[in-house]
Amino acid sequence: MNSVMLAAMAGLAQEGESQALIRLRDKLVGLGVNAELRDNNSALMVHRPEPGLPVWVFVGYGGAYYSWQNAEKRHPVDDVEGAASVLAQYVAK
Repeated sequence: MNSVMLAAMAGLAQEGESQALIRLRDKLVGLGVNAELRDNNSALMVHRPEPGLPVWVFVGYGGAYYSWQNAEKRHPVDDVEGAASVLAQYVAK
């Protein structure tokens, strides 16, 4: 594959990851969790309801999982509602 095709493929992968983070943000906001996209939609910052550090969420593992807590926690991208529920419980601790 030439360099132009590789760049195009990388751009498509990043766009898919961005869309996954947008969907997760929308579900979290619907649950009343404060979440905002950062860094050109490459990361999602999820705020805790109490003072504390936010949780950073990324799409990893080839676009298959949302991951957070240094990739110790993860949830499949194709289950946005489940991921939002797990994250909402996680930040509420």
